[in-house]
Amino acid sequence: MAESQVSVDGNLRQLQDLFFVIATQNPVESRGTYPLPEAQMDRFALKFSLGYISPEEEVDLLSAQIQGHPIDRIEPCVDLDDILTLKEQVQRVRVSQELKRYIVDLVNATRTADGVQLGASPRASIALMKVAQALAMFDGYEFVIPEQIQEIAVPVIAHRLVMDSQAHFSGTTAINVVEDLLKSLIVPA
Repeated sequence: MAESQVSVDGNLRQLQDLFFVIATQNPVESRGTYPLPEAQMDRFALKFSLGYISPEEEVDLLSAQIQGHPIDRIEPCVDLDDILTLKEQVQRVRVSQELKRYIVDLVNATRTADGVQLGASPRASIALMKVAQALAMFDGYEFVIPEQIQEIAVPVIAHRLVMDSQAHFSGTTAINVVEDLLKSLIVPA
């Protein structure tokens, strides 16, 4: 998919410029499903856990469902050209050499961290830089700052780590590892 093409039954198909995948994982309905292999998890830029909404939001949810489902009233707020323009603007957000090195040092540190059997690959570095660029643009910056890298590091890196069994037993998680690495690495000024 990163090459903007897929093959189906031996036929090569080019993907449109705005192709991306959003996937959900529902642990409640996991019977008969299996965790993705490391190489496939590595292809997802981010992983978020949504959790539950607040009771007040849940009451609002009920109210919104009385007259019909809100999804029936959804209308587009941007078109393809708007999204492609945003994509181009994100690519123009500058990333200093020092911050590129910070990203690489952070990802590289996962490969030797205690409790980690398999650290993050260079795909994590690329994803972290690109997501930080997008975050910087939405924050109104023309360049990435360290805080944007730190803000998005856990959702970009943690799902890519394979923890060893001892770490599981001791309660160490991939999220803990990334958070600890963020605290231990020197942040470029």
